[in-house]
Amino acid sequence: MPLLKTITRYCDERTNRREIPDYPGAFNGLQIENNGEISKIGASVDASAEVFEKAIARKIDFLIVHHGPFWGPVAPIVGVRYQKYFTAMKANLAVYGSHLPLDKHPEIGNNVLVAKQLGLTPTNQFAPYEGVPIGWYCDCDLDRTSLRSTLEKEFPQTTAMEYGASKLKRIGIITGSGADSLPMLASHGIDTLITGECSQHHFAMTQELGINLYICGHYDTEVLAVQALAEEVSAKYELPWEFVPTDCPL
Repeated sequence: MPLLKTITRYCDERTNRREIPDYPGAFNGLQIENNGEISKIGASVDASAEVFEKAIARKIDFLIVHHGPFWGPVAPIVGVRYQKYFTAMKANLAVYGSHLPLDKHPEIGNNVLVAKQLGLTPTNQFAPYEGVPIGWYCDCDLDRTSLRSTLEKEFPQTTAMEYGASKLKRIGIITGSGADSLPMLASHGIDTLITGECSQHHFAMTQELGINLYICGHYDTEVLAVQALAEEVSAKYELPWEFVPTDCPL
């Protein structure tokens, strides 16, 4: 049976964890350990109490998540926080989180996998965080209507704000919350942005900048990378794996 430290080391190396900065308070890597042995891999977007309970019911003991349990400032482990961690530890559930490393990755990252899902080929990166680019853009020759139709098929809750070119030449992709990159798109020749969510002020910004903005769901645009990493771990160590979904509507 593979050891926890062996699989953790593989995930760290595969995601380039140590080379990718992340937001303050966001921790990447092993976040909750177990007794050291792994029999089944799981993948999910969020490290929520619901996901922990579902993973345990599926006999998963190594859970890969995109949004780990540790975000923001240090906080006491009391109340619902205590109950969630206690549930995981009591059931021998190890939790591994990877946020920006699994957004930017050139092979198993959310951005490149969304591009491939849409039939696009990633060309180069943009939108740096602390000097490290996270987003990917794709050169193309597409009609805007065609792209919108494909997005609505792959991401049913897509919201379109179309104030840019009708013939698309370069599409930027930042899964999750990437609308703050709008002001930098023109410098990269990007006429269209696909992301997961935005704030109200981004609507006016989209109009003023003359950009096509497609909002496809934070959750829905970030299900692919954790599955890709889990599938790789499963194949390498000959373990079963399973995706743990939730009904997140955002």
